[in-house]
Amino acid sequence: MIIVIQCKDRVGLVGSIATILAQHRLNIISMREHVDKAEDLFFVRLEVEDGEPNGIENTLKEVLPPGAIISVNPIPEKKVVVLVTKEYHCLADILIRNYFKTLGATVQCVIGNHTTLQNICERFDMPFYHIPHEDVSKAQFEQQITDVIQQYAPDYVVLAKFMRILSPEFVARFPMRVINIHHSFLPAFIGANPYKRAFERGVKLIGATAHFVSNELDEGPIIAQQTIPVNHSFTAAAMVKAGQEIETAVLANALKLVFEDRVFVYKNKTVVFGQV
Repeated sequence: MIIVIQCKDRVGLVGSIATILAQHRLNIISMREHVDKAEDLFFVRLEVEDGEPNGIENTLKEVLPPGAIISVNPIPEKKVVVLVTKEYHCLADILIRNYFKTLGATVQCVIGNHTTLQNICERFDMPFYHIPHEDVSKAQFEQQITDVIQQYAPDYVVLAKFMRILSPEFVARFPMRVINIHHSFLPAFIGANPYKRAFERGVKLIGATAHFVSNELDEGPIIAQQTIPVNHSFTAAAMVKAGQEIETAVLANALKLVFEDRVFVYKNKTVVFGQV
């Protein structure tokens, strides 16, 4: 069973929480906590041996500061919808993990604004919805996507190289539930062909960032990041390949963290309790 708590900080919180769990005869297997002193906020994630969670949330509220956010035993396997355009690398990794049940979530469907990736979805018996963005307004395009997403009521929407900028209205429908992956050249290499431009600039590091989507383009709370070194021997094509590999790895790591309820979001920041 997983218990996650976010609340105002004060002396004795860890002891109070441990006492409540002991009273409910729940044995703590793992506890990770963090205090943001600047914001006076306390975060904790607990893994406890399976037990009866009945009444635990109300009991915790009695000893925690007012306004505490408590989640007891979140859904162990999340549901996700994936949005794509033409690049296959992130989607392929997600579909393979989903097929072998190592994703930590269940992919409900894939939505693409091109049919390029329909074939790979069909190979995995994954429902694919083609929703073109041409010849319709942005509002109509996003409404069609929303209509499909809402059929499946997912916990998260994953942008696996979905190359369309989403409107604030769309993002507001799924607050802190849309996860994006992008190259880490921003803002120096914003726009088209970032790897080609990085190659021309002679960069020595490339990377990727996974983050929650907010109204500010590519400025949402960061979940995971990673960089790898490159040098003068890399061609533009080699840099693209290396970039795709790191994008795949970073997105996979970010999804694992989110699906295991290891990520807390506040303001435009995250607290991430990775595995020790």
